[in-house]
Amino acid sequence: MDYKYIKQLLNRYFDCETTLEEENILKTFFSQKDIPAELVKYQALFIYEQEEPKNDVLGEEFDKKLLAIIEEPAPVKARVISMPQRLRPLFRAAAVIAILLTLGNAAQVPFTDEAGYNGIEAVMPQHVKGASVAYNDSTKIDSLQQSNLEMKAQEEAASAILK
Repeated sequence: MDYKYIKQLLNRYFDCETTLEEENILKTFFSQKDIPAELVKYQALFIYEQEEPKNDVLGEEFDKKLLAIIEEPAPVKARVISMPQRLRPLFRAAAVIAILLTLGNAAQVPFTDEAGYNGIEAVMPQHVKGASVAYNDSTKIDSLQQSNLEMKAQEEAASAILK
């Protein structure tokens, strides 16, 4: 018997050109008991649906539970975010910067008594008078006040001479 039509259908099947009717013809042909030896190798391809039992991995209960979950819409709640919560990352960043600046300033002054450390005089240059900036500022203010007093004294002396 010549199975030329079946061979043509197989070629078209492997080229993905068959219709559903032609695939049903192939399934029907390969479900028979008498198949030529040259076509037996294709039989498993077409009868797998008939031989394999249907295994339901997930039962009906799972489907019911899943549908029950899907059908109920979840309520959407709007979250209120207060101003301190919005600014919290900025507060953290400011705290980190403050810590870094404090550590940076502390790192400029040596912590140990090494190499002739003599207190504030070792840090301050020799030409700067006073032990701190506040002291330097107060000496400048005092010198300005003293110069104002000297100018007033000179003006009084000049006015006394002119009289």
